[in-house]
Amino acid sequence: MVEKILNKVELTREKMIKAALEKGVSHKETIELSEELDRLLNEYEIEEKLK
Repeated sequence: MVEKILNKVELTREKMIKAALEKGVSHKETIELSEELDRLLNEYEIEEKLK
């Protein structure tokens, strides 16, 4: 489960960086990806604490 979350984190991070470079940091897509990244990182932290 943790490995799957980490893969999603990396993919989302890459998408967010690309969106920020192409559309700007305040673009809706960049912000949505940033929020998704936050959610995934929180999920990862919870999974790590449960180990």
